[in-house]
Amino acid sequence: MRTCDFDYNLPEELIADRPLPDRAASRMMVVHRATGRIEHRHFRDLPEYVQPGDLFVLNDTKVIPARYFSNDGSIELVRAGMAGELVWKCLVRPGRKMKIGRSVQVGDAVGTVESIDTEGYRYIRWDRPVDADTYGRLALPHYMNRESDPSDKERYQTIYAAHEGAIAAPTAGLHFTPELLAGVPHAFVTLHVGVGTFRPVKVDNVEEHHMHTESFYLPPATADAVAAAQRVIAVGTTSVRVLETQAARHGLPLRSGEGETDIFIYPGFRWQVTDALLTNFHLPQSTLIMLVSAFAGRELILEAYRQAVAEKYRFFSYGDCMLIL
Repeated sequence: MRTCDFDYNLPEELIADRPLPDRAASRMMVVHRATGRIEHRHFRDLPEYVQPGDLFVLNDTKVIPARYFSNDGSIELVRAGMAGELVWKCLVRPGRKMKIGRSVQVGDAVGTVESIDTEGYRYIRWDRPVDADTYGRLALPHYMNRESDPSDKERYQTIYAAHEGAIAAPTAGLHFTPELLAGVPHAFVTLHVGVGTFRPVKVDNVEEHHMHTESFYLPPATADAVAAAQRVIAVGTTSVRVLETQAARHGLPLRSGEGETDIFIYPGFRWQVTDALLTNFHLPQSTLIMLVSAFAGRELILEAYRQAVAEKYRFFSYGDCMLIL
């Protein structure tokens, strides 16, 4: 498989850089895998597709303010993880200014680059905690072409976000309101979405792509609920990654647990848990469009995306969604 096999043309004006005023007002394309039929609905219609024995599995990670700038504005840092109480694993720009031994100041905190790994991450040790409330910003996806503002603190977060650690939101869940969530049977997993979700596939051969790693937790109650369900509907590709990782490692019935996953799902993948998928529209040639193509078939997904462009759906994080049955 070639990366270019997962390409499509997207007019820039269809990229959503702001959410709709009403979360549930988003459009929802419904794709039926068995017949290839495609419907154009709205997210508030979701209860019409719920059947007895269904279970929605949602990712309850919470987005943290991961983007920082030095006091003089010359250095941008994105905290990708913690390697100690005062040690950040960071992406920095420009990298040439942040070699080993160089320092950066954010507020009253001074950080020094201790090491650089093979992927270019800087490990920065701070002399004191950085004031995240004052200096941290949400790391909005680059395609929004704007800085985060106060409204994003609420809207770039699911209503059920509980466990801090994500850099990017699990965007399929952004459509749920408290009323809609209460109306469907559901359970939670946690996967902290990392900066790798924004990284493009840079190889021509799909199988040669090196997948990023993300930490996850699957609670015992969720494992039990999945085992009892007639149909498991994963809300977002991040929920898929948790469910299918545990199934691939331990088999069925699903086992609770925590750890890290670098699972890479593309056509040919052997699905074990996911019966239906609710997801947003993804970037061309990304690992996420490869995942949904693995679930529904590449040709059907590309036809669905062609129709989404023709019908002027809103794309990406703050955009519309797709229910694949």
